[in-house]
Amino acid sequence: MIKRLIAYFKNYKLPAILCPVLMFFEVLGDVAMPMLMALIVNRVSDAKDFTNADIYYILKVGGFMVLVALGAMFCGAFSSFLASTASMGAGAELREDLFKKIQTFSFSNIDYFSVPSLITRMTTDVNNLQQTGMMCLRMLVRSPFMFLFALVMSLSIHTELACIFLIAIPILAVAIILIMKTVHPRFMAFHERIDDLNTSVQENLTNIRVVKSFVREKHEKEKFKKANDTLTNTGINAVKIVIMNMPIMQLIMYVCILAIIFFGGRIVVDTTLGRIAEEVGLKAGDLLSFITYVSQILTSLMMLSMLFLQFTRARASGQRVLEVLDTEVDIKDPINPIAEVSDGSIIFEDVSFRYKTRCADDILSNINLSIKSGETIGIIGSTGSAKTTLVQLIPRLYDVTKGTVKVGGRDVKEYGLEALHDSVAMVLQKNTLFSGTIRENMKWGNPTAADEEIIEACKQAQAWDFISKTPDGLDSKVSQGGANFSGGQKQRLCIARALLKKPKIIILDDSTSAVDTATDAKIRETFAKELKGITTIIIAQRINSIAHADRIVVMDEGQISAVGTHEELMQFSEIYKEVYTSQQEGVISQ
Repeated sequence: MIKRLIAYFKNYKLPAILCPVLMFFEVLGDVAMPMLMALIVNRVSDAKDFTNADIYYILKVGGFMVLVALGAMFCGAFSSFLASTASMGAGAELREDLFKKIQTFSFSNIDYFSVPSLITRMTTDVNNLQQTGMMCLRMLVRSPFMFLFALVMSLSIHTELACIFLIAIPILAVAIILIMKTVHPRFMAFHERIDDLNTSVQENLTNIRVVKSFVREKHEKEKFKKANDTLTNTGINAVKIVIMNMPIMQLIMYVCILAIIFFGGRIVVDTTLGRIAEEVGLKAGDLLSFITYVSQILTSLMMLSMLFLQFTRARASGQRVLEVLDTEVDIKDPINPIAEVSDGSIIFEDVSFRYKTRCADDILSNINLSIKSGETIGIIGSTGSAKTTLVQLIPRLYDVTKGTVKVGGRDVKEYGLEALHDSVAMVLQKNTLFSGTIRENMKWGNPTAADEEIIEACKQAQAWDFISKTPDGLDSKVSQGGANFSGGQKQRLCIARALLKKPKIIILDDSTSAVDTATDAKIRETFAKELKGITTIIIAQRINSIAHADRIVVMDEGQISAVGTHEELMQFSEIYKEVYTSQQEGVISQ
């Protein structure tokens, strides 16, 4: 995992290399300061009467300390900038790869992860990896070298006294290992709770109109509170282990310093009184620098421990990110894809289908249906009869579990996905518009379409009437999700966008449900005139919307119950007749 993630720094080699180099020089400066300070203190303590030579010596060493401090400060600040540049750049490339990968996902791949989880992995998890990368570029150089140099300097000052903190190092190592092992599964659970919270937020904000219309604000608040409290408790459960690291480190550090002050102070006094020789003794300045070096040693160990804990969290994030990158896309181009769909004919041969992530039972079973190119087919059935699932197999949004779907006489698996999708235009149940202008939304259907083509498609979809009345026309602003348009207007705009593709097959999945009957009739009339030669499949709840179709398919519990014209179905399909009768009674009662 580390090897794969480090590869994202390849375009940022210069800052990634310079950062540790500057960090090394900062460490040299930090380690030199206690030694220079000791020279000043020892000179002062040894001097019986201050002379100009003493003052000059102190000023000279002090001035050098200032220069060293400024140099270390510059190296530290610039290394932080370089670390940020490299880690943020690598994170951006990782995020881009994730987005590209997700764009190749089939619907079943997205169903497996869920949209909120994918968003969390692209944001929170990548941010964790960026933060860890930035810490690594600095701390993986600073902490080990600080530890090594400070250890050498302390040993050079007094070997026996240095044994005190050498005893503390194994205790620190054991504590860090135990904390890391305990906290990793808790961080994994924490990220899963973030997914749950994002799911709650996304559902609420996406469907805020429904929430308000059903007065479910209280329910949504409780639902959010539950997810938020679970996230909080899981986070506390993880952090309460992490926060043990600092008290343990500080306790060991303070015990070491107290022991050094006690034993070192006695050695300094004995040296000053001449009880022991200066060669084996200790001066006041040396003790002061020794304590500073011990602090640097223990601080570097604390930084390493925090870095290891950050590694633990980053490990959880890295696993989640790589899970997306390593996911095999179950729908992809064949080895030698067919680049063009010859016509709009469709054949279902003994097709069965089940969702991989939802249930073990077939949603569709034993579907056999042949549609000629240019035919208009209506599909009707009760809610849950798998009408939408059936048509999603045509552009290969899902792959069949069993059987074959053919378009233009060839198995859909033989086509390149781009060629197949270009030949099949779908207007889904949920009409989606993107922020921008009407013109920009229309060009999703055809990026090179001229205004005349856009206007013609809008007229065919009965959308030009309301567009032409706006001051800006095609330049009218579209808010996120098309919230500034009514449901019927969004449906007509989505139909116009699909028509601009000039497809061989167009699928309208209940896409006129929000349109009034008169407008629906105009759209059907236009389709009959303008879309000759284009295979049209209309899923509808209103029989009036599909009564004109060449044939109507009646779906019932994932199977085809009957196929025929309106007149034929009225004679031999009880399901169709029942739906028609109930709708007519509703019209009469009105």
